[in-house]
Amino acid sequence: MRVLLIHSDYIKYQVKNKTPVAEEIEESYKNGAFEEALVVFSSIEKEDEKNPEAIARNLVAEVKKTNEEVNAEKIVLYPYAHLSSSLGAPKVAVQILKDAEDALKEEGLDVFRVPFGWYKAFEISCKGHPLSELSRNISSDKEEEEKKEKKPSKWLIFDNGKTIEPKEYNYKSSDLEKLVAYELGEGASDEGEPPHVKIMREKELCDYELASDIGNLKWYPKGRLIRDLLADYVYNFVVDLGAMPIETPIFYDLANDAIRVHAAKFGERQYKTATKKDLMLRFACCFGAFRVLGESFLTWKNLPAKVYELSTYSFRFEKRGEVVGLKRLRAFTMPDMHSICTDMEQTLKEFDSQVDMCIQTGIDLEVNYEAIFRATEDFYAEHKDWMEATARRIGKPLLLEILPERKHYWSCKIDFAAIDYLGRPIENPTVQIDVESGKRFSIEYIDENEDVQNPIVLHCSPTGSIERVICSLLENTAKEDGKSPILPLWLSPSQVRILPIGEKHLDYANKLADTISANDIRVDVDNSDDRVGKKIRKASKEWIPYIIVIGDKELETNNYSVTVRKTGEKVDMTADELINAVKEETKGMPYRRLPLPRNVADRINFK
Repeated sequence: MRVLLIHSDYIKYQVKNKTPVAEEIEESYKNGAFEEALVVFSSIEKEDEKNPEAIARNLVAEVKKTNEEVNAEKIVLYPYAHLSSSLGAPKVAVQILKDAEDALKEEGLDVFRVPFGWYKAFEISCKGHPLSELSRNISSDKEEEEKKEKKPSKWLIFDNGKTIEPKEYNYKSSDLEKLVAYELGEGASDEGEPPHVKIMREKELCDYELASDIGNLKWYPKGRLIRDLLADYVYNFVVDLGAMPIETPIFYDLANDAIRVHAAKFGERQYKTATKKDLMLRFACCFGAFRVLGESFLTWKNLPAKVYELSTYSFRFEKRGEVVGLKRLRAFTMPDMHSICTDMEQTLKEFDSQVDMCIQTGIDLEVNYEAIFRATEDFYAEHKDWMEATARRIGKPLLLEILPERKHYWSCKIDFAAIDYLGRPIENPTVQIDVESGKRFSIEYIDENEDVQNPIVLHCSPTGSIERVICSLLENTAKEDGKSPILPLWLSPSQVRILPIGEKHLDYANKLADTISANDIRVDVDNSDDRVGKKIRKASKEWIPYIIVIGDKELETNNYSVTVRKTGEKVDMTADELINAVKEETKGMPYRRLPLPRNVADRINFK
């Protein structure tokens, strides 16, 4: 069966003349008009006559799957003989379409079947997004093929050199237990808005941009600062490890064989552009990095070699119902490092080094990661000892997935995930062993014997997407642990706020702010006319880490009572003691200047 699926603004049709095989219809069926419809043009073929029931079931499954992605209001089944030159019997064709119509209606969908066997005039307006035009070849053995594709993985817990069945394991970490339950399909569902969505708006970090496509955000100064600091952090980390920064285009021509095959791994998540060329927006920095490496002259002495790019942005055409807040977007910022290695021995050594880096990012960001180690049966059998050693170096139990066969470009990878407030994983860092791309993208190096070889490629995102890092941080603050919510000090937009009690204290407050900011500390002054109690509440609502109230006593003594949000304590400090405390806590972390006017009353409200 040949099918063409069009997500339309509208379709109109009018019956003209009968063919010899036309079905009898009522007058009301001789014309029709439907808005916001998924139009399913179909040709039933001779091959379909062998198992029409399976064809109907598979047609229904395909229509449901597509409609979940495009979310059309109506389904229009439109018989269209021009899709095939090997048409099936009209009686069989009508029955398949009727069965599909009935089954889709039972699913609660609004379905209309256009009459079979009539010459018709029609007018259609296609929406023009990446999923608005899809062609499919539906066969009767598709069900059996899908069963084969869904051969289950084997799941185990790695703990201190032992492998244990998940249901028999005594969990000491509730986050690991939630991760395992989710991966095995027994945990929290993806329904419900996570708390970070409300927080990102309240704190004026970012929000949905309704004039763009879904999953594209607008960023306010505070959120932009946090993103930039995180980008600086990853940059410094990977450069210290020897990665070489590059920059490459954001969209690529699918006429390129290597790019088309690699892009196919992402199926209908490809985010395409409407141009004369068949262009796709990148889903990571892979295409650009591989082409840079493939055009470089490399010898075994150069390897392992690393290139790094911060992709602003990467794009994935996520399903409309999956797009939510900072957790799942269509446009996101991905720190992406690619390493090329001579052989598996070098690859595994480099893999462990990058795992250490991923663990460190969790420590620096104050986010708890749980890990999933994934490998094919063949890889696990050959490298079991190494995988167990790597699991031990992580220092905590982790989930192991053993896949029956390789479906993707990787044979082994490790994923680190934070757990959100609702008990669902937020995918963060990853390291992957890619055994395909070296050859596919013609990346070559000269070995010790002067022979040309293709390297193994490691993909690594040390933090995962920048947006998901922020998501993890905000979800972490929503957990009810009795502590005041706060961001890590180096990421807090305002690190210190000075609150003058009255106008006569304002000059002193600004001079103190000069002293503090001269030491690369973000400080602001609440120069509003509010009473000091309201200023304190406002600073607390903004999660300001250090709050100083300036009154007559402070003018005379130059000693301050500082409210420390992290501990909830009030501590007497001099300016130097405060500066030293902030510098010590932010040691080794990147710094950027305050992105807003220092005086709070001079700022605009973005929300």
